[in-house]
Amino acid sequence: MNGPFEHFRRWYDQARTAPIDKPNAMTIATVDADNKPSCRVVLLSSYDANGFVFHTNYESRKGVDISRNPNVALTFWWDPLGYQVRIEGRAQQRSAQESDAYFANRPRGSQIGAWASEQSRSIDSYAELVARVRKLENDFAGNPVPRPPHWGGYLVVPQVFEFWENRDNRLHERFRYERTEGGAWRMLLLAP
Repeated sequence: MNGPFEHFRRWYDQARTAPIDKPNAMTIATVDADNKPSCRVVLLSSYDANGFVFHTNYESRKGVDISRNPNVALTFWWDPLGYQVRIEGRAQQRSAQESDAYFANRPRGSQIGAWASEQSRSIDSYAELVARVRKLENDFAGNPVPRPPHWGGYLVVPQVFEFWENRDNRLHERFRYERTEGGAWRMLLLAP
């Protein structure tokens, strides 16, 4: 094998051609100020040899958690293939320029939704949210929608990868890659 990013690329390419609705869906786990974990599904925006990028509201629960503790865990589960990938690393905000570029290519409705939703905050009714969207549609009519300052990308820089492949009799195949202090990757075969 050629390292964890190559391993991930091979599996991800298979997932993208398999009958999987959202192969880019990943669970991200964060920890709050009281060390209580929380996880939710987000969409992978991109990845390369530096790490894995997703976009969100910086003021959401996950954004607040990351601002306090940037250690996160990601999980991809591709059931039809019997593949799971777990990644542990540190999240860091992407630059404003990178977030602007990604935001500019989002569908207009998603751009307006980023302004309308005070993510993770309580609202009185869904109708209130819809009214906020309608107002913003009018406010931005005929103009590009700029990226809200509270919205942008995170890069998760991996320290650990674990690749799990389903096998008969629960004798699953597990590979763990750990980044060494020198930056190289050490691979271990784990018992299932």
